[in-house]
Amino acid sequence: MQFFVLAALIAVAAANSDYSGSTYPTSSYNRPSYSPSTYQVKEYAPQPHAFKWAVNDGYGSDYSHTESSDGYVTTGTYHVQLPDGRTQIVNYKADSYGYTADVKYEGEAKYPAYSAPAYSAPAYSAPAYSAPAYSAPAYTARDY
Repeated sequence: MQFFVLAALIAVAAANSDYSGSTYPTSSYNRPSYSPSTYQVKEYAPQPHAFKWAVNDGYGSDYSHTESSDGYVTTGTYHVQLPDGRTQIVNYKADSYGYTADVKYEGEAKYPAYSAPAYSAPAYSAPAYSAPAYSAPAYTARDY
C-alpha cells in the first residue's frame, strides 16, 4: 500500500515540474494582426429613387405603396385594407433625425355577430375491442 502512495506522490511531483510558475507554453501559429488601414469604408453618393405600386383584386385585397427619396429625405405613404373593414393609411418621413409616421384609419370597424357553433355527435364510431389472441396463462398452486 505504501508503494502505491509513494508512486502517486512521485507522479504528481513529476506532473507539476513540467511548467515553472504560472507561465504557459506559447502557441505555434502566428496570430493575425489587424490594422485599421486594411479596412476602408466606401462612401457612396446619395441614391435618389421613387416607386409606386398598388393591388386591388376585387376580392378584398386592396393595398398600395408610394415612396420617393432625394437621397437624404425619404417620404412615402401606404394603405392597407384591414380585416375589420377599415383602411389604414400611413404617411411617413425618414431623414437624419429618424423615422416619423402619421397613422390614420378610415371607416368603421365591423365585426360579425357571434353565434355558437352547433354541436353534433362525432362522425366516427367507438372502436370495438375483441378478446386477446393469446390464451391466459395457467398457474398451478405450489407448496413451499
